[in-house]
Amino acid sequence: MHEMTQLPPTSQHRTRPLLTIVAGLAAALALAFSAPAIATSKPQPKKSAKTATRKPAKKSTVAKGKKSGKKGRRKSVRAAPRHHHSERHVAAMKGKLPNVQSLGALVIDLDTGRELFARRADKPRAIASISKLAATLAIMDRSPALEGLTTIKRSDVEVARGGARSRLLEGLTVSNRDLLHAALLGSDNRAIPALGRAVGLSPSKLTAAMNRKVASLGLRFTHFREPTGLSADNQSTPRETLMLLKAAMANPVLGPILCRAEYDAHPVSKPPIHYVNTNRPAARANVHILGGKTGYNDTARYCLVLAARIADHNYGMALLGTEGDLTRFGDVARVADWIVTHKPKQGPSTAPQGPPPPEAILGQSLDSGSPDGK
Repeated sequence: MHEMTQLPPTSQHRTRPLLTIVAGLAAALALAFSAPAIATSKPQPKKSAKTATRKPAKKSTVAKGKKSGKKGRRKSVRAAPRHHHSERHVAAMKGKLPNVQSLGALVIDLDTGRELFARRADKPRAIASISKLAATLAIMDRSPALEGLTTIKRSDVEVARGGARSRLLEGLTVSNRDLLHAALLGSDNRAIPALGRAVGLSPSKLTAAMNRKVASLGLRFTHFREPTGLSADNQSTPRETLMLLKAAMANPVLGPILCRAEYDAHPVSKPPIHYVNTNRPAARANVHILGGKTGYNDTARYCLVLAARIADHNYGMALLGTEGDLTRFGDVARVADWIVTHKPKQGPSTAPQGPPPPEAILGQSLDSGSPDGK
């Protein structure tokens, strides 16, 4: 047996492992250096120094898809609040008279009957919750048991639907006296149909009773479609709302309620409900409120009928149709300051008092006329 001898490797066999190692290292390096290039392969716009340091923008609050005339900008469609708790800041006087902003207005010296300011005083307008003066007068004609208890029902909720938030929850039981305060101080819509039920009147029958009541008072331009004031068809004039307020204040039950600033109602087995009179912002150092009622709906806007003592005289103000919740109270302040400063004549007016004939009023546009209503 011949011993086998190992031949020396050729040069090709010696270099193959080295080439393999070198090739592997080259591939690894290529991969390492090519990764950033892949990540940034899409060209990026150059950023300026200002852009690079800008903070991320906050989320936009405007509605999507609504654009203004300028390209790329979006227009906000956020709805305006129903109530604008603001006042138009205007000059205190216009000419020689208080700068009243109400679209329909009348200021009368209740002690003499003299008219101090009038604007469309005999033209009908929506009066909103001032309607509750007529509703409570019609209810008082039925002699409700003031300490009797009434429970808020689903039907009351339905009648008041669409109005301001109520604190008289369904199932709550309160006295009729408390309901009168809720209606006149808090302007709670559910209190009115509940009071109607307490004297046996459905909402439609209560509305009919209200219309009969104002007719008996000689109010020719005041009429109602429903009892709470939610309807735009509940209308009156500045002059007749003052007459309506005077009738309510003369009632031995309603009069003391209308002049209250605050009141606590006491539901059965529930915590008290604290009411603050909605006309309270009208009170000032030179204005002592004797009674009044506010109103608001989208047609009537902000309304106020008020009796107040100013400079040792009693005055009545009807302010209908103002923009801004506080503007009507600003009108009261402007009138009061004008009375204190100018001390208008206290004697009876020589001008004709009271409304003209119905045909003379109804034939005129609601938006026409000068500040004195002529």
